[in-house]
Amino acid sequence: MSSSECTTASAATTAQVPAAAKTARWLTPIELTILGAIWGGSFFFMRVAAADFGPIALVEVRLTLGALVLLPFLWKARAQFTATLWLQLAWISAINSAIPFVLFAWGAERAPAGIGAITNSMAVMFAALVAFIFYGEKIGPRRAVGLLGGFVGVAVLASGKTGGASTGPAVLAGTSAALLYGIGANVIRRYLKGIPASAVAAATLLAASLLLSPVAIYTWPRHPLPAMSWLCAVLLGVLCTGTAYVLYYRLIYRIGAPRAATVTYLIPLFGVIWAWLLLGEPLTPSMAASGTLILGGVALSQQRAAKP
Repeated sequence: MSSSECTTASAATTAQVPAAAKTARWLTPIELTILGAIWGGSFFFMRVAAADFGPIALVEVRLTLGALVLLPFLWKARAQFTATLWLQLAWISAINSAIPFVLFAWGAERAPAGIGAITNSMAVMFAALVAFIFYGEKIGPRRAVGLLGGFVGVAVLASGKTGGASTGPAVLAGTSAALLYGIGANVIRRYLKGIPASAVAAATLLAASLLLSPVAIYTWPRHPLPAMSWLCAVLLGVLCTGTAYVLYYRLIYRIGAPRAATVTYLIPLFGVIWAWLLLGEPLTPSMAASGTLILGGVALSQQRAAKP
């Protein structure tokens, strides 16, 4: 979201009636916590279901169900989606949905759920870095320190082991997915202005589902899938993708994108908690150290964004 958009959003928010402002004061922290818990849970669901479905088939289920939940928003804004726009959305959906989702699901087969949740938080820093390199946005000393701290955190995380096995491949997959999210955020912000964000989310999920469907059909598991894996796949699509996006855009509308992005701090926390409670996965020293470095980096990288 640009500074002018933030200013407009702030003006609109100040114009709200006092009763609505009072409600937002207690409702916003609750919704941010719920959203963090839902998105943190997505890594648990992937960890359970990825081994049975395989990453591509699982992501196809996730994309399709998520798109169905958001379809009403796309239908409402359908007049704005020209043939040219759909062509743009084809490649945007690949870098912003299809490939990152597959990378996270692939990593979930090979490392604890907390690993993916921690690397996911790098998306905020990659968005700042891409904006600096390609679009000339300034990075002050604090944000530069934040970026450096985040990358050191990734290195610490990649060097760790769980159960005697290296987490490096899963960390690389998660970091690559976060980089694609950072690129996608900049592309959407600059080339899809004026289109409701919820409709863009629905369109990218739908386009990603169509792009991935031939490979998903070809790699679809030939063995019967356990009920628990199906349940996790459905919740991943309906709850962690479709419903979570609705909640996220509701927050953006009420408090603005920079403040809504603070949910990034909660996702690793809940990702590790769900994995520990439900799967018995431990929090290793390297995960704790890297999580601290990465989240500290995210906090610093948000400093400038919070001012408007």
